[in-house]
Amino acid sequence: MKHGRIIWEGAGHAVTQAADGRVQLADGRLLREDEVEWLPPFVPGTVFALGLNYADHARELAFKAPETPLVFLKGPNTIAGHRAETERPADATYMHYECELAVVIGKQGRNVSREDAWGLVRGYTVANDYAIRDYLENYYRPNLRVKNRDGCTPLGPWLVDRDDIPDPMRLQLRTRINGQLKQQGTTADMIFDIPALIAYLSSFMTLNPGDVILTGTPEGLADVQPGDVIETEIEGIGCLTNTIIPARTSCISNT
Repeated sequence: MKHGRIIWEGAGHAVTQAADGRVQLADGRLLREDEVEWLPPFVPGTVFALGLNYADHARELAFKAPETPLVFLKGPNTIAGHRAETERPADATYMHYECELAVVIGKQGRNVSREDAWGLVRGYTVANDYAIRDYLENYYRPNLRVKNRDGCTPLGPWLVDRDDIPDPMRLQLRTRINGQLKQQGTTADMIFDIPALIAYLSSFMTLNPGDVILTGTPEGLADVQPGDVIETEIEGIGCLTNTIIPARTSCISNT
């Protein structure tokens, strides 16, 4: 089943995807996806992001494949939902998308073996983890300005149950800019697969329900500009849409 969260008529709703692709409320009412405000399909806990976890992407950047997972953390401010807007900094000369399979943890675990790793997985969603290449100081450890900007990581639209994806290590990933295909790859090209990542992370810290692992992106990155509509799609999971806008002016909350 595909699960989501939306705001409609001023209230939050847990929803599912109907057979015709529309959004179904708990009472059975059906809505179009463009008449609701989308939230991330689950409430994220700790967000782990992988760098250089696809062999073709490492080659694209002329880097040697890492021998251990390259992991960094993302703050809650980075997460946005389906159909959200993401700002491009005014001084950026190269900002690119990253279509990624997001693995959502459903059970607590520590020191989990590869063999038991699948038991921790609740399901999967699509992530688009933007990066501003101008600010990158080190590919192996991206600094905060690259990967922790507000709204730079949309998730969704749906959280798909683990058992509905028979083999998450053989899924096609695609990214389109304004309808034009720019990126195409497969999760089979991951350097560290899902069980390896769960075993690695749980070897030194407890994984909890709601934690999410962004598993990296294949080759095929391109610059995006304000006005561009970016679609990141993963086979069997869904298509996540996002629009690039210019950087907003400063804002100070009164709360």
